[in-house]
Amino acid sequence: MTKAILAFAILFGAGLAANGFYMLADPQAWYLAVPGVTTTGPFNQHFLRDIGLIFVFLGSAFALGAARRDVRPLLWGAGAVWLSGHALFHFWEVAAGICGPDALLRDFPAVTTPALLAIALTVWSVRHADR
Repeated sequence: MTKAILAFAILFGAGLAANGFYMLADPQAWYLAVPGVTTTGPFNQHFLRDIGLIFVFLGSAFALGAARRDVRPLLWGAGAVWLSGHALFHFWEVAAGICGPDALLRDFPAVTTPALLAIALTVWSVRHADR
């Protein structure tokens, strides 16, 4: 089971990093390709590249955490905090009336699901820290 979880963490990290590299390499294409992004405000290349860097770092943290048990809870926990904050911000936008409730369903796969997966990985890493 441990090998499967670590392999999943590497794939999860690769997906986060790939998203970040896409944002860095072609922020306008990313902006136009991701459903709902164009409704959040005008295109801002600098901002998208800033967030792209965050996603590259998040992906690296999950991949490195898979390889380094001693820092795994810290790396995965930090990633889970950012991803959870991002997901909660999307919920707040709906609660504040900035977006309609349909945005939660649209964003769930790419925003909430990664946060939930990161939390699950972090909880697992804490429970297995000394094994």
